[in-house]
Amino acid sequence: MSASEASSSRPAAARPTARGIANRALREAGIGIALLVMVVFFAVMAPDFTTHENISNILTQITINLILATGMTFAILIGGIDLSVGAVMALCAVVAGTVLKLDWLSDPAAIGLGILASLVVGMVCGGLNGFISSFWGVPAFIVTLGMLNVARGAALEVTNARTIYDFPDSFNAFGTATILGLPVIFVLALVLLGVGWVVLTRTVFGRMIYAIGNNEEAVRLSGHRPFTTKVAAFTVTGLCVGIAAVVYMTRLTIANPILGIGFELNAIAAVIIGGTSLSGGRGSLVGTLLGAAIIGVLANGLILMGVTDFVRQIVTGLVIILAVILDSYRARLSARGAA
Repeated sequence: MSASEASSSRPAAARPTARGIANRALREAGIGIALLVMVVFFAVMAPDFTTHENISNILTQITINLILATGMTFAILIGGIDLSVGAVMALCAVVAGTVLKLDWLSDPAAIGLGILASLVVGMVCGGLNGFISSFWGVPAFIVTLGMLNVARGAALEVTNARTIYDFPDSFNAFGTATILGLPVIFVLALVLLGVGWVVLTRTVFGRMIYAIGNNEEAVRLSGHRPFTTKVAAFTVTGLCVGIAAVVYMTRLTIANPILGIGFELNAIAAVIIGGTSLSGGRGSLVGTLLGAAIIGVLANGLILMGVTDFVRQIVTGLVIILAVILDSYRARLSARGAA
């Protein structure tokens, strides 16, 4: 089958139409409006909310979740999910931390090899998730749940359940650096998200991800191999986990085998609140950015208002449930429109 024939046989949902672009813009505008309303509300209720210091805190606090959510978007767009990102992040961190502590390496060499080790571990774990899920047809939910336990156990075994600390000063300094008044780590997250956006919207690989999420069987019948794309999508998720682990280490200057507990839920929440469908095929990284911002603003604003941690968890949970309900409602409208 020629490339032109494959393109013409690709599911229609994978090719952006004027109506699809309009619906996506409307969906993301709605998320943006919700974020704006939230910002105005907290600005009125908590005067310290709009200070430069607090805004910088919010950007710093959402950075890790934004990086993880960027990778999670790839997994969810193909109709999968990754419950292991928090545990794999801990494994990436302790492996990188172990390399950073090698006495026979100079600081630049240790930093370079440590970062590389984190990225490789993340990609290997993500690739294994995608391979097992795709090759044996096992639901990604089950595979990544198993990887969660494997990675967490490995992180505890590598460190003997101890925290690694005392990294090179030049490494730690990155976590607190700023550029034009913005935290460097947040700028890094934006750059990563921008690269992901280009991949999803301007490459064949990105179109294949959307096509698989919409109708994997149609992609297979058109002569393409969903297996390769699905493994690659989970590998991208793992790569983002490795990056998040390094950023975490520079920010808190430690590598702890129990870090990242619950991080996978926050990443999934950011993606879903941002409008990406749990069934795959619909969503964007712009929405993911807005979803991560909503979670960060909500948590920060409630803290400034003196709301207890228990109530904050309840409110955040309600927001996630509302986002899933809205996603279901949008899916029904799309189905009616297609009919």
